[in-house]
Amino acid sequence: MKKILVNGAQGRMGSEVVKLVARSRDFQLVAAVDVDNIGEDIHQLLGITAPQVEIEDDLEAAIEAHNPEVVVDFTTPQVVMENIEVGLTSGTDMVVGTTGITESDLSKIEEWAAAGEANIIIAPNFAIGAILMMEFAQMAAKYFEGVEIIELHHNQKIDAPSGTAIKTAELINKASEINQEGVEEIEKLTGARGGQEGEINIHSVRLPGLVAHQEVIFGGEGQTFKLRHDSIDRSSFMPGVRLAIQCVAEAEGVVYGLDNLIDL
Repeated sequence: MKKILVNGAQGRMGSEVVKLVARSRDFQLVAAVDVDNIGEDIHQLLGITAPQVEIEDDLEAAIEAHNPEVVVDFTTPQVVMENIEVGLTSGTDMVVGTTGITESDLSKIEEWAAAGEANIIIAPNFAIGAILMMEFAQMAAKYFEGVEIIELHHNQKIDAPSGTAIKTAELINKASEINQEGVEEIEKLTGARGGQEGEINIHSVRLPGLVAHQEVIFGGEGQTFKLRHDSIDRSSFMPGVRLAIQCVAEAEGVVYGLDNLIDL
């Protein structure tokens, strides 16, 4: 069985990963790291019948003590780079779903990976449907003059726009030179037209009751074309997390995006 450490084990996504590991015959949870309930059994806290795993608060010490084969990180943008450095420099493969990682961050991560023997898979979104949405958006970009992205998430999400929205815009920009000509705009409220990635406007919605949703709306002469993906439960991300854990040992350095693991 592959030995797993979950970092951010009590978070919305981290707790789902703990449940995934507990019901898998291929994985074993050897450590759970978080900032709360130190010393408590993560399985008992989540209502899972499984061997006791006490929550620890020091990632580096937990890696040294338990020797996991894979660290799965779902923490926060403020600490994710520090966590990645700890994991990679310890020689431990990593699967990272924490968002907020920038292009400059990726360059630094590539340096850490190149200096050691560990691999890392980073994915803005682990839902297979979201990966297909991004692929289809890249295909559609060649045939439309304009596009905007609306991403909708729960009101506890810290970063905006989402990593999925940014990557979608990057893929569209690579596929086609979007040049959205229009009138000189007057924003009566600052930010009303959203932020921009290249020439693509991205709008972020944060509301209770949402999980993770995205619309990509294309416009052309006399027509519009809309792609939408909805994650209505965080369990939707778990097949992608499982795939990443299974593949990370053969990842060869840094892999960004679950699309690299899927035959599209």
